[in-house]
Amino acid sequence: MNRHPPPFPFSFSYSVSLLYLLVFSTALTSPLSPAKSPSAPSPFPSPSSPSSSSSTLDPRQLRALQSLNIPTSKDPCAQPSFHNATLCDSSKPFRHLLSLRLLNCSDDVALSSTALKSLSSLQDLQFINCPVAAVHFPSDLLSNLRSLTCINSLRRLTGVWLSRFQNLTDLTVSDVQVNASGPFIILNNMKKLRSVTISHTNLTGFLPKHWHLNITHIDLSRNQLRGKIPNSLTLLENLQLLNLSSNSLTGEIPSTLGDLLSLQNLSLASNTLSGPIPESMAAMPSLVHVDLSFNQLNGTIPDYITKMKGLKYLNLENNNFNGVMPFNVSFIKKLVVFKVGGNNNLCYNHSLISSKMKLGIAPCDKHGLPISPPPSKSDSSADESGSSDDSDYDDSEDDSSHKEEHHHGPNKVVLGVAIGLSSIVFLIIFLILLSKWCA
Repeated sequence: MNRHPPPFPFSFSYSVSLLYLLVFSTALTSPLSPAKSPSAPSPFPSPSSPSSSSSTLDPRQLRALQSLNIPTSKDPCAQPSFHNATLCDSSKPFRHLLSLRLLNCSDDVALSSTALKSLSSLQDLQFINCPVAAVHFPSDLLSNLRSLTCINSLRRLTGVWLSRFQNLTDLTVSDVQVNASGPFIILNNMKKLRSVTISHTNLTGFLPKHWHLNITHIDLSRNQLRGKIPNSLTLLENLQLLNLSSNSLTGEIPSTLGDLLSLQNLSLASNTLSGPIPESMAAMPSLVHVDLSFNQLNGTIPDYITKMKGLKYLNLENNNFNGVMPFNVSFIKKLVVFKVGGNNNLCYNHSLISSKMKLGIAPCDKHGLPISPPPSKSDSSADESGSSDDSDYDDSEDDSSHKEEHHHGPNKVVLGVAIGLSSIVFLIIFLILLSKWCA
């Protein structure tokens, strides 16, 4: 029987070949679709594509950054920027700098009026560890700046130079010498100022008698300011922080301090303030941090402090407070920091507070006076003409030592006698036994 192969395989392979030729010829004659091509560009714009030209920094500002040794190989407006040093607006066709931070400048960096003029769009300018010489700022930049920070930077600062930044809302100058006769020269014309920090600058003079009422933050610590704290400070109803520590301020704390109802942080430490803590502070509900240490404050500590529910930091050490401390254990334990040591006439109620709680002050006697601690052993032995209580305390030690010495003497005698008697008894017994043995 003749067997012929079925025609199906031949016809099928022939049809596939024709279909392949048709598709191949179509691909050669038609353009490639971008969506199917491996080399087709992504539909999302890349940073180097022409569509990203809107994010390019103004060329003049780019050159200004280069003159300040700020890397510009990457778009300075791209976030996060190098050391978070720059922040730009979204204007077109070129973006402009709104914020610039100069950090840890090298020795060859120098400010120039040309570069600063190109940077007149800045609203926030920060110098941190950048000890370059201060130069004249162009008027456009002075007008636009809202925040100026200078920490360990800009040599040879003067109060007149700083006073030209009249539109600032935030001024921070720290760890740099400022030659000025007082804060008033710097701050008088800054009518929009809300926060001021001029710290560790060797600033001299007196505190201003007039302040702009919209200010919320005052830090003039670690300077050489002298005189009294003016009552005008207590008119700042929006003030939240007042730090005048480490100066040479004298006089009493203003009795109207309680008018600062928004105040949260008060530090008057390390001055020579005297007088009592004002009673008006009882009306300050927002206080969180109070530091009055290292002054010459006196009187009793007011018990209204125990009713300050938000208080977390209380430092009253090294003053001249007296009487019984009004705080109990529950109040002390809720505080993060509590210091009252160094007040020699202050004491605590030992029926309320255990002596295990190291407060740096003595417990009170029945009259509310500090109980003097007993002298140490070295002090008592060094001074034999002390008080009767001290001598009794010392004699008890001496008597015990003498008794031990006398006790050791008789023990030796008794021991010798006992040994002698034992020897005699042993000898007598030996002789008796020997005589019986001989008999």
